[in-house]
Amino acid sequence: MRKKQVYDYLIDYFSREMPDVETELQYENHFQLLVAVILSAQCTDKRVNMVTPALFEAYPTAETMAKATEEDLLRYIHSVSYPNSKAEHLLASARIIAEEYNGEVPSDMDMLLRLPGVGRKTANVVQAVAFGKAAMAVDTHIFRVSHRIGLVTKRHTTPYSVEMELAKNFPSEIIPKAHHWLLLHGRYVCTARKPKCAKCGISDVCKKIL
Repeated sequence: MRKKQVYDYLIDYFSREMPDVETELQYENHFQLLVAVILSAQCTDKRVNMVTPALFEAYPTAETMAKATEEDLLRYIHSVSYPNSKAEHLLASARIIAEEYNGEVPSDMDMLLRLPGVGRKTANVVQAVAFGKAAMAVDTHIFRVSHRIGLVTKRHTTPYSVEMELAKNFPSEIIPKAHHWLLLHGRYVCTARKPKCAKCGISDVCKKIL
């Protein structure tokens, strides 16, 4: 099966099986989405969703969080991975957004990357989820799944190269959904150690590179 056929096959399958896919992170505005994505680095969405309700009740906007201290934030996020650095990043980002971005999370990549704790993957998630942009965030799940099912080749050895290849081959209007399709497939079916091949709906195109 040629590469285009693999992409077409996946688009057809996931469009039927996951037509309304979205992030599993819980949030009510763009700032809260940004906070949740920063917290999710090397941490599960389940854990993030356990700590954010109280955090967002106390600090629902960038302006309110900008007035906090790192110690204030640590009381809410101490159970996530790397809480000290994340508290520092959240506070610094909130202050930049409140003071320089008029309280609004920007949609521009360069402006997002100015925010502490925001790398390319986080910026892409925000662009895709908050603003519907054709931005392909590549995490460990997407990196693994993309290689296993032949969306990319072995020469794509970095998240950035995988991002570029996926963005080139998925139609731009599909990319925000495709990110979630591949992520959730990797999270629940094509897992790292024991992939659930018997329950996989796309096994026909899998390269079986486990």
